Amino acid sequence: MNKRDFPKIHFYDQDFVDIYDKTWTWLSDFWLDAKTGEQNPDGLFIYPQDKSLVIDQFESIFSSFFLVYSNRNFPANQNLDYFYSKQEASGAIRWKYETKKGKPILTEDNPDGIGLPLFAWAEFNLYHKSANKRRVKEIMPTLQKYTNWIEENYKKENGLYSAPTSSSTMFNSPRNKTAYPVDFNSALAIHALYMSQLGDILNDKDLSFQYKRMYFSLKTRINSLMWNGETGFYHDLDAKENQLPHKTIAGFWPLLADIPNADKADLLIAHLSNPATFGTEHPFPTLSADDKNFTMNGEGFRGSVLPPFNFMVIKGLERYQRWDLARECAIRHLYYMLEGMFPGGSHSKGDLYEAYLPGKEGAAVMSKDPSFPRNRCVTYAGLSTIALMIENVIGLAISLPRKTVDWTIPNLEIMGIENLSLKRNMITILSNKSNRGWEIQMESEKLYYFTINILGDKKKTLPIPSGKCSMLIDKL
Repeated sequence: MNKRDFPKIHFYDQDFVDIYDKTWTWLSDFWLDAKTGEQNPDGLFIYPQDKSLVIDQFESIFSSFFLVYSNRNFPANQNLDYFYSKQEASGAIRWKYETKKGKPILTEDNPDGIGLPLFAWAEFNLYHKSANKRRVKEIMPTLQKYTNWIEENYKKENGLYSAPTSSSTMFNSPRNKTAYPVDFNSALAIHALYMSQLGDILNDKDLSFQYKRMYFSLKTRINSLMWNGETGFYHDLDAKENQLPHKTIAGFWPLLADIPNADKADLLIAHLSNPATFGTEHPFPTLSADDKNFTMNGEGFRGSVLPPFNFMVIKGLERYQRWDLARECAIRHLYYMLEGMFPGGSHSKGDLYEAYLPGKEGAAVMSKDPSFPRNRCVTYAGLSTIALMIENVIGLAISLPRKTVDWTIPNLEIMGIENLSLKRNMITILSNKSNRGWEIQMESEKLYYFTINILGDKKKTLPIPSGKCSMLIDKL
């Protein structure tokens, strides 16, 4: 492990800073040798389960979105490369592997071990945080073979894909009779969208066009077959292509895929503020609150709030420029996670959990499985305490290839980030109130372009030179 400091965040609520710091501290406990299970900084990022070591595709893809901020203390690509190394001749990459023997885990409800196809989304994000074009070139053949395997095995005549609902990890969600899951099809649309953009990075027009066509084909079918104007929601389909009545968190994946038009998006997003469906006190439950199977105890995917699904919804809101709502929900979510860390006050001890209650503070409950939710589940929690904290609470969006840092904030507060490593460039961006008014102080080793967007007030892009500099907001 490279002994660098992690980037420091500044925020007016010190509890948010503390939970951010605590997550980085705990991360090293989960880097394990794939064979022995002993702590090893050069190992894999794994949550140990009983006596086995299982590497999970869903966890590995999502965790890469916060590991990119570790200042290279933890390699964000390590787990992804493990899955690529396991690709079979058919192109198959399975959803889970028992690492001691290197064997895939196949189950009765998921005999092929298919997971949500989101590798291209993760790789696109890695590229913008590392600017490593060589990696994109190296992994593209693997991702192409993987996509072909999915097409050959799961695509049906109607142009949609029929995969087991367990591929989304929503193990007890009441999605009976689902033949065409909205989340799997939307995830594949996301995958195709970013495969096209990876093709653009490589200047491969044929590759870009191939996957753009795949994306628009899926987008059209999801809109025509899965959207319901009366419910304002995207629904799973049964084998006869009939929409099923249940509303689960899976119905928000189309936002991230940029599938609904503005009118559909407004109807869908309205559910996130509706307490009768998904606008619960702790946003967002994995099952609509008006479903007969919904429970305030969580009971797995019957109402629990899980960080990766909140991350997905909030990133979907970003696609539709709903910055205010995304930030508000991220902050509410983090406050409930804080309550879980310090139940009953600062002297009590809690933890970071896999799943939370939708209506009050505390971990979710599952009466038939006391092992749910997992505690100290940093593979999930880091999405909220690190990625959402940097991207949505503080509001930073960073692209190394473009040499850009965008800062989107609803109002000026004392906050920012210090010593964030952008490849070979350490940057600091802080906002403070001085005698001269609100001031943004910046420090960088190299030039980059900084865009500040104070919603409803000011937006400005400026080149930031190397060294220290500052700007007064009133002068913009």
